[in-house]
Amino acid sequence: MNTIIERFNKIQLNIASVKPAQLVNVIAVSKTFTIDHIKPLIEHGHLHFGENKVQEALTKWTETIKEKEKIKLHMIGKLQSNKAKDAVKFFDYIHSLDSQKLADRLANYQINLNKNLKYFIQVNIGNEIQKSGIPVSELDPFYNYCKNELNLNIIGLMVIPPNDNNPKKYFKSLSELNKSLALQELSMGMSADYLEAVKHGSTFVRIGSSIFGERF
Repeated sequence: MNTIIERFNKIQLNIASVKPAQLVNVIAVSKTFTIDHIKPLIEHGHLHFGENKVQEALTKWTETIKEKEKIKLHMIGKLQSNKAKDAVKFFDYIHSLDSQKLADRLANYQINLNKNLKYFIQVNIGNEIQKSGIPVSELDPFYNYCKNELNLNIIGLMVIPPNDNNPKKYFKSLSELNKSLALQELSMGMSADYLEAVKHGSTFVRIGSSIFGERF
């Protein structure tokens, strides 16, 4: 069996051992990898793939998604507002909604392009200056603005926790915030901490190197 498929199957088994009754979607983070490297997982039938850059995704995936129409592409990196139009054209999910300016542009392009994407609001759970995301103190009004004023389909929250070797407390906090807004989906957990995220209710985990190997 292909190594990538073996790794992917192991991750699925690990998740099932932690939350056997919960549907957890594995987003295979394919950024920087060529389509040929990713192909075994595509042919295996996996549907959810994540990219960090709009232009890379356009170059890499345009032909493949014509053939594999069920594939769902997730924008998981920082999205510049000047790339919003292309993002709306190309992606199915955006995990990094992090400002009113971006929300306004996405909403406008959705109307113009007759698209309806699914969105996660990125939360800056640790109030880190260098990190994107909505501060917890501003989350409620931002969510209400996106949902009620712009009619964006906000399905959950997303977090990249501070790198202090204690993701558990941040996952717990985000899960509580998600429940307070009555949202059904939750995007948290990567290769190093996805099982802890699943324990705290994550429904989308973003895994790259544990599936595809180390990036060069």
